[in-house]
Amino acid sequence: MALLRKARECALQMLYQWDIGRADPARIEATFWKATRGSGETRRHANRLFEGAVADSALSDELIARHSESWRIERLAAIDRSILRLAVHELRRGEAAERIAINEALELTKKFSEPAATAFVNGVLDAIRKSLAEPKSESPVES
Repeated sequence: MALLRKARECALQMLYQWDIGRADPARIEATFWKATRGSGETRRHANRLFEGAVADSALSDELIARHSESWRIERLAAIDRSILRLAVHELRRGEAAERIAINEALELTKKFSEPAATAFVNGVLDAIRKSLAEPKSESPVES
């Protein structure tokens, strides 16, 4: 398995744990790595993704809620919510190309969620991607 994919899987698992229990991220990382194998590089990348997704969770949740038609964020399955948060973090930060971030999220969805969730995650992420690409309108300057 490629290093970045393994790191995303690890970050997702920690993010899921955080979503369920809201424990301190440092505590989640320490406990997670006691039970999980991973190279130093995998751990560093996974921790960076996890910590970034947690830090961005309020803004990510706002984007997810705005672009998931008729679904409140708290009604989403916890694993889908975590996948979306991780992908939105990557999309917003530009750490991976948009198509890679979305494709990786879909692979995580196929592996960890229900089969029907893939289309939902894809639709939400595509809508978020488009909204992030839209130029920000500036308010007119009054003279």
